[in-house]
Amino acid sequence: MAGFDFLTGTKRPPAGTPALPALGVRERIFALNRLSAPYQIIDGAAEKVDLIAEWKIVDAQWYEIFAKASLKKVFRIYLKLDEATHEVRAMDREYSVSWSAGIPRLAVEVSSFKGQSTSVEFGTGYAFTETLAPGQVYKYKFNSNEIKKPIQEAVLACGWVYKGVAFGKL
Repeated sequence: MAGFDFLTGTKRPPAGTPALPALGVRERIFALNRLSAPYQIIDGAAEKVDLIAEWKIVDAQWYEIFAKASLKKVFRIYLKLDEATHEVRAMDREYSVSWSAGIPRLAVEVSSFKGQSTSVEFGTGYAFTETLAPGQVYKYKFNSNEIKKPIQEAVLACGWVYKGVAFGKL
């Protein structure tokens, strides 16, 4: 079982951790939202899931940063809470991004991939600065674990299992 957990990204709380009700877990995950984070947790009802975690790629404060980074792919984590088993089932989905005049447009990436992934995008840009001297004008690093890890920690603190879904339905 531990090998399968590793492959799916499943995390289990320490033995004896009391399980909160689903509403408490949902609130704890929503509490991860903050203005300074490059990701957001949103309601997932429109996608037939409980919650969605995603990069703030369309947020005015962040899309310029993502555009400068020329991000080609982003991902979302779709989360479903199962009160009966005290599991938060999670599935990653990748999207391709195209940029038009600095505005992002998302499209579902055609792929047979389902399950758990880790994505790291990084880079730096050099140009002439305001003082007309060459220098670094931006530097970025986007790691999918910046989204996943806080969610996993919140779920485990609630006494629930973070179950990565690799096969089947969410």
